[in-house]
Amino acid sequence: MSAARLSYRPRLDWTGIAFAGLLTLFIALPLIVVGTWAFTEVWRYPSVIPQKFGLRFWSLTLGRSDVWEALFISLRLTATVTLASMIICLPAAYAFARMKFPGRDVLFLSFLASHAFPKFGLLVAIAAIFLKLNLIATFWGVALIQLVGTLMLMIWIPVAAFQNVDRRMEEAARDAGAGPLRVFWSITLPQAAPTIFAAVLLTFVSTFYETEGAWLIGAPEIRTMPVLMITFINNQMVVQYGAVLSVMLWVPSFVALMFARKVIGTGAFARGFGA
Repeated sequence: MSAARLSYRPRLDWTGIAFAGLLTLFIALPLIVVGTWAFTEVWRYPSVIPQKFGLRFWSLTLGRSDVWEALFISLRLTATVTLASMIICLPAAYAFARMKFPGRDVLFLSFLASHAFPKFGLLVAIAAIFLKLNLIATFWGVALIQLVGTLMLMIWIPVAAFQNVDRRMEEAARDAGAGPLRVFWSITLPQAAPTIFAAVLLTFVSTFYETEGAWLIGAPEIRTMPVLMITFINNQMVVQYGAVLSVMLWVPSFVALMFARKVIGTGAFARGFGA
């Protein structure tokens, strides 16, 4: 029996390995190419490796005032939209998770339904309303259109968090004499906080990279980093400008994801969904 066990070797899942390799190729290869272009000064076909590396295009890109202006606008918009989304959506998420009221299910599904239709068509309809309200090409116009895009993330994910809080701990706290507010701050919120933080993080990152609404509502006065990157690519046949801006756009999401991993970890996030 022992010899049979020693001779047994698990069969490799070549299909799974092949799919994992293709997935890695499709995800990693474009990132590697763009990252290489950002630090390349000369790269001519058919050479596989750049002929000359350097930081010349970094200095040229960072020396432009419109780049820093776009970065400042993107960060200000993202912070404003994320904070507004928290203030509006988190109380609504708690209500959807814990309360029963007429039209609850229809209203809850409506936040998902808004993402079931072509986004650009919805943006055009909203832009027609914003035009009458003089919100086109304004900071608050872009903030409002980006706020609409955060509703699903900031409601659906926190709802899952509040629904998976251990009710027995809440009941035990009430039996001990704690009031509703004390139970919420001491029991409910600490358990839901990791998943809520993840929702806030996803909202921050998705808002920072949002392009269609910022371009349709904000142009030409409000230019975020993604909109500026598209402008660079369309108006200049210099690949390095777009590559440098792409790398700069990766930095906030990379920092945010590393911070999330350090603070909440994958296990806490999974527990918020009941896993």
